[in-house]
Amino acid sequence: MSDPAPHRTPWRQTRSAQAVRTFFRTLGLHGVLAVISFALALPFVWMVMTSLSHLGEVGVGTWVPERLRWENYGEVFRYERQDIAAEDLAVSPEDRPRGIPFARYYWNSVFVASWVTFLQVLTSSLAAFSFARLRWPGRDRVFLLYLATMMLPGLVMMIPNYQIMIYLGLVDTLAGLIIPASFSAFGTFLLRQFMLTIPTSLDEAAEIDGASKWRLFWDVILPLSRPGLIVLAIFTFIGNYHSFFWPLVMIRSQHRYTLPIGLLYFDSTRGTETTLLMAAVTMSVVPMILLFVLLQKYLVKGIQLGAVKG
Repeated sequence: MSDPAPHRTPWRQTRSAQAVRTFFRTLGLHGVLAVISFALALPFVWMVMTSLSHLGEVGVGTWVPERLRWENYGEVFRYERQDIAAEDLAVSPEDRPRGIPFARYYWNSVFVASWVTFLQVLTSSLAAFSFARLRWPGRDRVFLLYLATMMLPGLVMMIPNYQIMIYLGLVDTLAGLIIPASFSAFGTFLLRQFMLTIPTSLDEAAEIDGASKWRLFWDVILPLSRPGLIVLAIFTFIGNYHSFFWPLVMIRSQHRYTLPIGLLYFDSTRGTETTLLMAAVTMSVVPMILLFVLLQKYLVKGIQLGAVKG
């Protein structure tokens, strides 16, 4: 007597089981991501709720205020004294000013970050074009030497940079914040890797048409490197917008403070008025979040294209 034929699972049943497993796997993955996202968003939610609360409601166990106090944001811009040196922070509390020039801090941060972004993108793109598209003796060795500067900690470079700023007379000036940050080995490396993905046949075609090296850079390579330029611009602007230690060392006058330093002084001035401090922090953070959301597609595209050498 022959053995019965083995049981075969119908094709439709197999597909249904796979669909169910895929559904629960996707559901579990999304659940984990939702929990992580919620945990990451909690500090931001607390910051916004605190900025809309009364001072007496902070730290009492509830995050939602009885009434949303939008006037906290207007209170941040109250201003009385205009120029206070850093050494004046040691004055007695009753002699400290009640207001701070928050709008001025905001403008200083945007001004410095914008100029640093423009200059760093310009210098990095020129250097990257030289390392990626031009041929000259010792090019690769110079690039490796230039790239090795990324291994130096920022604190090591701070003392010589500060001495140079003293020699140039740029201490306590916004130019002293802009010039040292206008050159970046990381930006050069990023744009060089991106420019290497552009076919060299375009260079040959441009040279046949009589284009100079500058014309090749400006009209051919630079437009095709736009995703990489946008990535570098985003990283540079956000990094310098939130820069803290170098402005703390360089700037002494209050009307030249950037936002991170201004917020520190704001906390010293306001004392325990946490709601106003959180309102100021919210106004300084929200623009950067909007900038990232609006440009995230260029950010992802630039990183993907720059990561592969064509």
